[in-house]
Amino acid sequence: MTTEIQLHPSNPLANYLAHKDEIDAAICRVLNEGQYILGREVSSFENEFATYIGVRFGVGVGSGTEALYLALRACGIGAGDEVITVSHTAVATIAAIELCGATPVMVDVNSNTYTIDPNQIERALGEQAKAIVPVHLYGHPVDMESIADIAHRHKLWVIEDCAQSHGAAFGNRRTGAWGHIAAFSFYPTKNLGGMGDGGIVVTDDNELAERVRLLREYGWRQRYISESPGLNSRLDELQAAILRVKLHYLDEENRKRQALAAIYDEMLSSTTLILPTCAPNATHVYHQYVARSKRRDELRKFLEKRGINTLVHYPIPVHRQPAYQDLVRCVGPLVNTDTLMKEILSLPMYPELEPNKVRQVAKTILLWEHEEIA
Repeated sequence: MTTEIQLHPSNPLANYLAHKDEIDAAICRVLNEGQYILGREVSSFENEFATYIGVRFGVGVGSGTEALYLALRACGIGAGDEVITVSHTAVATIAAIELCGATPVMVDVNSNTYTIDPNQIERALGEQAKAIVPVHLYGHPVDMESIADIAHRHKLWVIEDCAQSHGAAFGNRRTGAWGHIAAFSFYPTKNLGGMGDGGIVVTDDNELAERVRLLREYGWRQRYISESPGLNSRLDELQAAILRVKLHYLDEENRKRQALAAIYDEMLSSTTLILPTCAPNATHVYHQYVARSKRRDELRKFLEKRGINTLVHYPIPVHRQPAYQDLVRCVGPLVNTDTLMKEILSLPMYPELEPNKVRQVAKTILLWEHEEIA
């Protein structure tokens, strides 16, 4: 039996409609100005977003994957190098490392935060280790103080994957401001999402920023003169204009996500589900609200029959993906990673989601638990 509820895990259309007049005006402004590539909108957004993160430089690029790839390239990561990261992440993290010609070296995640376990990193370090890519997954920041300490002692680059952590913070510093350089995605479902693909690289290092600028457009400093090999990866004017509008609302919308998460936390606290936690000194922005259940698949089907759609982020760890099994190196058994893939479930979460809808989701889960016990 299906109820009248029809909920999706995310809803980028709702976010557009929430800011429709401002976004439409921004689009018209770009169309009427007639400059559509690397113009005023991009440069303004680069400065505004970098200021928001707390660094000096931002370089808009074509996607989050390309942002991470260009950040790695700017740090000189290439063939023969090893990059320490996790398998419990979007495949884009590993794809960017592999595109550089480097070898992804995977360690396990913390069982509470689902982010890289700093205690596993040093045992993964070999002579070819050049960088750490901490992934701030689901909106929860990595323990960046520990990462910074390890990187300093071993002279490693820290390249943050912030694709899911717009506005999150560890201590008093936002994600993206801890490492040498960081990559963000503006895919439409992100906390700060465009209306198409887009990304940005941010850094406090002028030299790294300049390398990314050269890399994103054929190695040009002067048009048509390639100083170094590069590619075409540019954030376009329309996306930048849209993102400038949405950036003003990011903190407010993150607070809405946190309020919705608090409802889930309260109503589901008595269930058998393992709920997301927030580590001390961390600000979680709930890109996803990820719960765990040993009967995940049964719960997912129960919810779907009642009009509540969910997702699994991610059903197969990257080290078990057919394309990457022979391209990565794992350090020890990834016990937590392999356990999570069988249990995690992303419940509906987006800032326009009404609190009463969240309560209905929680009540449906409580009903499922009652039926299971009965």
